Amino acid sequence: MKYTRLTKEQLEELHQEFINFLATQSITADEWNNLKVNKPEMAEMELDVFSDLIWEGALNKAEYLEHISPMHMYLFHLGADKMHVIAIILKNDVDITTKEGYNWLRENLMDENVEFSQAKKEYSDDKNLDKFKMIEKGAVITKGDLFKYFDKLIN
Repeated sequence: MKYTRLTKEQLEELHQEFINFLATQSITADEWNNLKVNKPEMAEMELDVFSDLIWEGALNKAEYLEHISPMHMYLFHLGADKMHVIAIILKNDVDITTKEGYNWLRENLMDENVEFSQAKKEYSDDKNLDKFKMIEKGAVITKGDLFKYFDKLIN
């Protein structure tokens, strides 16, 4: 398995897609139920393959990631050959994961306690695995509104 297995909740949300996946494997509902009972390792393998397919599709479509922690905001634009990151670092005790802290940042972008930096980074040989590792560390896929805003602000 390349990524991680989807959670029970995610699999429930993707129920119809999973049925379609099983159909492409020529596995009927009865055969799936039989697999789960009599060959659970095979059923687990099918879940792993399906999970990897879903992750691969989501990662291929992902254009932006955000990772926000109490004193840092990392905004990524996932380009075709490299990623562009904008980092916002707070040098005070404001926690931007709270409503009050985020509002403070919005109102004090030019404060001396707010530092901006940016960089470009090449992908490894496996671009999607690079993206996935960032998600595992807490980044989330977004539409890029924050990245676009800060990119316009600092460039």
